[in-house]
Amino acid sequence: MVGQIMTRRTASVLSTGTLPTLRTSSPGLLLAHRAIRFASTQPVSGPEEIGILNHQREKRPMSPHLAIYQPQLTWILSIANRGTGVALSSLLYAGALSYLFHPLVPAIDSAHLIQLVHDLPVWFKGTLKLPIAVAFTFHTFNGIRHLAWDVGKGLTLKGVYQGGYAVLAATAISSIYLAFFV
Repeated sequence: MVGQIMTRRTASVLSTGTLPTLRTSSPGLLLAHRAIRFASTQPVSGPEEIGILNHQREKRPMSPHLAIYQPQLTWILSIANRGTGVALSSLLYAGALSYLFHPLVPAIDSAHLIQLVHDLPVWFKGTLKLPIAVAFTFHTFNGIRHLAWDVGKGLTLKGVYQGGYAVLAATAISSIYLAFFV
């Protein structure tokens, strides 16, 4: 019985190119009517294939750009966290690699660098330290917020925004303190 039904369905598909609608004993089960298209292919050369692909890409819709979205605290802080992580690690590697040039440039050692920074004016030192302090404190406090998320704290929408504003406030206060009073 099942074999006969499958044979009839297969013959119907081959002759018409479409699947017949099948009703089952359950009223909720109705298989959708599907059309089967048989594709034919033609060999094309490499440049023709690239031309076809470029023509298809021109007709595709453009993906929405970030400019159409309203900036939200959540994705701004996420981007800033990644940016500060890259900046701090780059600064760390640049500082560590600079000591490799000590044999070539003897002025690159701790004693000379400490004396150089000591001789700078206070306002200049504060101006140099402020962006580093902002990046360091923001990345630290946002990392603590992420650790809180890992244990399930502050995951509501209200909690995420409160944590974000707390990170911004703690960053502002601590970075000003580190840049100008330490």
